[in-house]
Amino acid sequence: QVQFVESGGGLVQPGGSLRLSCVGSGFTLNAYSWGWFRQTPGKEREFVAAISDRDSLTRYADSVKGRFAVSRDNTKNTAYLQMNSLESGDTAKYYCSADLNYLTYVRGDTYRVQYWGQGTQVTVAS
Repeated sequence: QVQFVESGGGLVQPGGSLRLSCVGSGFTLNAYSWGWFRQTPGKEREFVAAISDRDSLTRYADSVKGRFAVSRDNTKNTAYLQMNSLESGDTAKYYCSADLNYLTYVRGDTYRVQYWGQGTQVTVAS
């Protein structure tokens, strides 16, 4: 059974940092690309960042480039999202995901993503 455990969300002041973690189990995670999305009430899930399986190519939404960094540790079956210089507009529920095809993230095919975590809330407020 595929499962994700996300952690690291919380309340942070503008300009602060958080690191989200996503531990996966139930499948061979190093064969998958990982992606992070976020969603606020009433809006569609939005792509944030992704990292490929083989050579750790990365891709970011324009809104987070230069502030967020995605990484993975295959030995720990874990993906990370380091978020720096957080802004109020980053407030959302963040979801990790996994898919066999990195192009799913490149194309923005949110609805084709194979596996999703339960999400962790990030709130940026003073």
